[in-house]
Amino acid sequence: MRVKRLVLPALVLVLTPLLAWAAPQGKVIIAQGVDPSTLDPMNHQETPASNLSTNIFDTLLERDQELKLVPQLAESYRIVAPTVWEFKLRKGIKFHNGEPFDAESVKFSLERLVDPNLKMRGASPFAPLSRVEIVDSHTVRIHTKAPWPILDTLMSAGQAAMLPPKYYREKEMAYVARNPVGSGPFKFVRWMKDEQIELTANEQYWRGAPKIKTLIFRPIPDDAVRVAALQNGEIDIAVNIPPHLATIIANHPKLFLSTAPSVRTIQLMYYTHEFDRQHKLVGPYPGPVADRRVRLAMNYAVDVDEIIKSVLDGKGVRIATLLTSKHFGFDPALKPIKQDLAKAKRLLAEAGFPNGLDVVLNSPQGRYVRDKEVAEALAGQLTKAGIRTQLKTHEWGAYLNGMVYIHKAGPVWLIGWGNATYDAETVYVPLFRSGKILSNYFNADFDRMVDEAQTIMDPKKRLDQYHRINRLWIEDAAAMPLYQQLDLYGATKRMVWKARGDERLKGFDMALK
Repeated sequence: MRVKRLVLPALVLVLTPLLAWAAPQGKVIIAQGVDPSTLDPMNHQETPASNLSTNIFDTLLERDQELKLVPQLAESYRIVAPTVWEFKLRKGIKFHNGEPFDAESVKFSLERLVDPNLKMRGASPFAPLSRVEIVDSHTVRIHTKAPWPILDTLMSAGQAAMLPPKYYREKEMAYVARNPVGSGPFKFVRWMKDEQIELTANEQYWRGAPKIKTLIFRPIPDDAVRVAALQNGEIDIAVNIPPHLATIIANHPKLFLSTAPSVRTIQLMYYTHEFDRQHKLVGPYPGPVADRRVRLAMNYAVDVDEIIKSVLDGKGVRIATLLTSKHFGFDPALKPIKQDLAKAKRLLAEAGFPNGLDVVLNSPQGRYVRDKEVAEALAGQLTKAGIRTQLKTHEWGAYLNGMVYIHKAGPVWLIGWGNATYDAETVYVPLFRSGKILSNYFNADFDRMVDEAQTIMDPKKRLDQYHRINRLWIEDAAAMPLYQQLDLYGATKRMVWKARGDERLKGFDMALK
């Protein structure tokens, strides 16, 4: 049993106790580009909502400041069989409403996440999860449908938040989406939609009370307005500082810049196939982008290096796929496509469009660094190459709920993907595996290869498989990879804080001078 030999000796990981902090005080206001679409940690796949979740909820495991995987509500864990992982849980922990955290909490939370009747939007990466077995009050065994090498990594994802069972059973889905209860360092107070979300310190937090008393998240979509609010002292931290405004913050006597190399990539996605609202395949997409030659032509039509230079002031890194050098599955031998207008024109002619064609490009506005401006530049370059592109920009919540999540964002749409698991599986499965909420792509060979990769426990064999998947993905022009984003944050000098590479804004790690 080769797989068994590979996984059974896995080390048991134990979290070093953290020191408690003093009584919380003061208020910190954080400006994100957009308001979250929900506060149900399981019903989304978006960073603005994850940033709220990471403050309200705990998970079994987490990423520390150095992004190393460590236990959180789990005390230790181990693999006991190829499809069984055992977690020992911390004792004496309570949720904000007084319910105890125990094995029943884990079983309820993870089985709620993958319940097919609930159709949770954050469930797709967790499809291999089968059931949770309660061994005793503070021990669980998580069973998977097949060997699953990254189960531990996904137990740090915000969608795997631990919930108080009684509260979430008794309340309606719509209610808990706006009134979350967790065990995290901050308690939910109120949500004034599109104005602010207020949290207050959990002074009984099991790791000690946070240093901050009040944590407020405020949506400010406009880059310039967000920077102005920081200059005027209206906010303490601003995300997604556009590069052309970074020097204003860097030279301001009361502000500082904090940067982190993100794992977020920005890309154009294509509709090769139609899917219904239940994510079931309907058939080929009734438009030009269903043709691989058209997708390839679009990929050759753009000069991404010029966009990085002119729109992002050079603050971006070209990518060949949606995997950065930090991802498991990354292949350094693959190089980004270079603009080749002659080849783009030839491919269009071969596809039956010698005189070019018309497409619609949908994009959010205010969600990513200069997303609207990047989309405008792409539309301009595509149009010059004979792919006449009509750009439509949208408010983030409407974009997600009214278009992306129901497969109505096509034929071409811009999206960013930040992957806190640092693994190819959580790029290819949610974005391109057919039948997933974000996927509008179908290739039977791709599906088969991705499914196989999910069960390979041998790291070398798994890496080889993802290298094969990378090449197929490029050859089929499944998407247009653009660049890896560099995260720029602005903050007031009264803050003791630094940016993380996973984009998480953790109030527990913040303090005021």
